[in-house]
Amino acid sequence: MNKTIRRASVFCLLMVLALLVRATWLQTYKAEALADNEHNRRNVIARYAQPLGDIIVAGSPVTGSERTTGGDLEYKRTYTQGDLYAAVTGYGSQAYGATQLEGIYGDVLDGTDDRLKNPADLLTGGQSAPGNVLTTIDPDVQKAGYEALGDDKGAAVAIDPETGRILGMVSTPSYDPSEISGTADGEAWEQLLADKDKPQVNRALRQPLAPGSTFKLVVAAAALEDGLYGSVDEPTHSPDPYTLPGTSTVLRNESASAPCENATLRTALQYSCNNVFAKVAADLGQDKVKAMADGFGFDTEKLDVPVRASESVYPTGMDKAQTALTGIGQFEVTATPLQMAMVSATLANGGELAAPHMVSQVVDADGGTLEEFEDGDTKRVVSERTAEQVRSAMVTVVEEGTGTNARIAGAEVGGKTGTAQNGVDNSNTPYAWFTSYAKDRSSGKEVAVAVVIESSDASRSEVSGNGLAAPIAQKMMKAALQG
Repeated sequence: MNKTIRRASVFCLLMVLALLVRATWLQTYKAEALADNEHNRRNVIARYAQPLGDIIVAGSPVTGSERTTGGDLEYKRTYTQGDLYAAVTGYGSQAYGATQLEGIYGDVLDGTDDRLKNPADLLTGGQSAPGNVLTTIDPDVQKAGYEALGDDKGAAVAIDPETGRILGMVSTPSYDPSEISGTADGEAWEQLLADKDKPQVNRALRQPLAPGSTFKLVVAAAALEDGLYGSVDEPTHSPDPYTLPGTSTVLRNESASAPCENATLRTALQYSCNNVFAKVAADLGQDKVKAMADGFGFDTEKLDVPVRASESVYPTGMDKAQTALTGIGQFEVTATPLQMAMVSATLANGGELAAPHMVSQVVDADGGTLEEFEDGDTKRVVSERTAEQVRSAMVTVVEEGTGTNARIAGAEVGGKTGTAQNGVDNSNTPYAWFTSYAKDRSSGKEVAVAVVIESSDASRSEVSGNGLAAPIAQKMMKAALQG
């Protein structure tokens, strides 16, 4: 054979072998990655080839599907009261992907999850009937929170303290996911992205802010657990005004006439005395306060409900003055509404924190269980006595102190207000907080709620936890107890 021809033949054979190796590698090792690639059009076509499964609230779907006209995507997602439930469902969009429950359970909702397939489907690669996601949301609680928040920018979370079930999760301003569910919704999408209030952000889970005086509940629990004070009715050693350790900075109280000098923890919570809790935090030291905060859920990187919540943070590496400021929920302390609801829920549940969750079951088309989330998966944070002591002081806050707007006839209600600084030298409108629990005296039914208002139409002088946030919590708690 001619040398040139022989060399060409060998080269062609090597090229064929290389192609075979490449094809084998793609089919054997890269097939799954290619199949799952977000740019693989087949995945989008498969997702919308049939009506989607639904996200269920109290037995009724809050999602749906409708047939499209034209194109290769046969169905698109629809939403019932989309604005009301956007913080729960997220969105499922043909063009922009999926978020929250829509994203987490996308394979179940579109029928591609292997757990939905029967043996024939597994052999043929056929698509199964989609499954559904059952939430723990109480529609009455959800509606009460959404309507009460109204035009304010803020969020609210309601939790069943005993089970950890999330009964309500609201974030405002909201949006209707139906408006961005198709392929021709570019204008609506751009408007959402351009909105300075960021309606797509789930503020209940993903917007950690300074918790202000609501954090005093954590500090009070730490003081009692440590034995720094024996009860909420024991006088503290708290000068008024209080000078931050190692500085000349004087920390004053909101009301100069409040009886905050050497006040008991009960009185200090009732009047929200900054001097007391700054001094307590400094006396305990950052390690003890952090340990208590972490017990309640702060500094948890992966808090999934099952949507992942942003980390609420208690800082480290502080001097004593900075530690004192954390005692009033300032310096670099941040918390989500979910986190502050967890604090009140733990105290209401006798010191045990039930893992929060807003999905009860994931089921197939016939109702068979694929996943189930147990209620009451608890860990002890503080002793029953400490929880009872702090609850008692929280009741005083609502009955006689700064949280009177949370009262509910026929129920024991305890809470804590907060007004947190916002901006350099508190130049922006403060955040208004309220965290609370309520227990029906006849039925024993309980609920815990946290609310934050980032901004509202109220003038700066009218911004307070009791004025803005407590009425919203009251409406949500009342709806939960009456449900």
